[in-house]
Amino acid sequence: MVEAEKIQLHRGLRDVYIDRTRTSFIDGREGKLLYRGYNIHDLAENSTFEEIVYLLLYGVLPTRAQLDQIDGELKASRKLPPEVSEVIRITKNAHPMDVLRTAISALSTTDSNIRDNSREAILRKGIRLTAAAPTIVATHARICAGKKPVEPNPELGHAGNFLYMHTGQVPHPEDASLMDKDFVLHAEHGINASAFAARVAASTEADLHCAITTGVAVLKGPAHGGAAESVMHMAEEIGSAENAAAYVQNRLKSGGRIVGFGHRVYKTTDPRAVHLREDARRLGERKGHPEWFAILQAVSNAMEPYAKRGICQNVDFWSGAIYHLLGIPTDLFICIFAMGRIPGWTAQVMEQAENNILLRPMLAYEGPMDLPYVPIEKRG
Repeated sequence: MVEAEKIQLHRGLRDVYIDRTRTSFIDGREGKLLYRGYNIHDLAENSTFEEIVYLLLYGVLPTRAQLDQIDGELKASRKLPPEVSEVIRITKNAHPMDVLRTAISALSTTDSNIRDNSREAILRKGIRLTAAAPTIVATHARICAGKKPVEPNPELGHAGNFLYMHTGQVPHPEDASLMDKDFVLHAEHGINASAFAARVAASTEADLHCAITTGVAVLKGPAHGGAAESVMHMAEEIGSAENAAAYVQNRLKSGGRIVGFGHRVYKTTDPRAVHLREDARRLGERKGHPEWFAILQAVSNAMEPYAKRGICQNVDFWSGAIYHLLGIPTDLFICIFAMGRIPGWTAQVMEQAENNILLRPMLAYEGPMDLPYVPIEKRG
């Protein structure tokens, strides 16, 4: 038996490599993110989310014909089976992430090949789940608001259709484009907590619905996916740009942290955040509410001295204000993260399945040993 004190622990699995990947690359010191070898800066400014879905699932950027094909497959998979819509109604009082997790699990009951874990089956299911998630989220949001769910619009792209199903109105092209970019930026990010959880599920040879349900469940935790919501709450608490510096100073002095800053991997500005700052400014001006950008920019200015310590903006810092300005309720912010991440989780599951090994780490036991058993009548 190995003595616990002689075991080298890697708490949080920090710096532990569990496998090899071709899906994404992250350089936390340089602030670099690649999807399948392509820089996130190029993808965010030039590609649609549909292109990113194809890239992550098939490993290459699509031709026009390939893009048209996957776009058609996504559009054909948006509508929910009646029994899943009923599940959403039954669970309408739950948190949107709980409803999303439950509805995805319910979708498994409508898949005739649920046990098929071949690459082709995983691809097909990943596309269907990517398409269905926005319908689940929008349907639940409208039911909670006492409104009738809106049927998917086949004339709109993935992001624009989500906004349409949520509001009941065809979105402004710039709003749809901004939502699309947000999905692109959230699509994949290596072996983070939710992706690791999805791979653990896949390593047991569970089906894709199990793995994606697991990913959604883990993403719900505020230490992983809830920062955008917290940033918006912070901005509302600050109230005006003039209060930001004092808020930051008081928060840090009391041992708190500023949400939207710092990342487990990045020691410089998150490359995804770069694309959202200017978008948040323009959106605020267009919507007639520049105050949110002003507050967050003032927070950013106050946090500038901490950049030398590697405490920099992450992707959530600007996204919360963008969602708010797009009319999305705060409790849906994390669902948007999940909707964008399903292709990445699917790609991670495919990699796990291709060269599978059960993910089964160890714990160093430090408790008592060989205690004598005491019958219940003698326990006092």
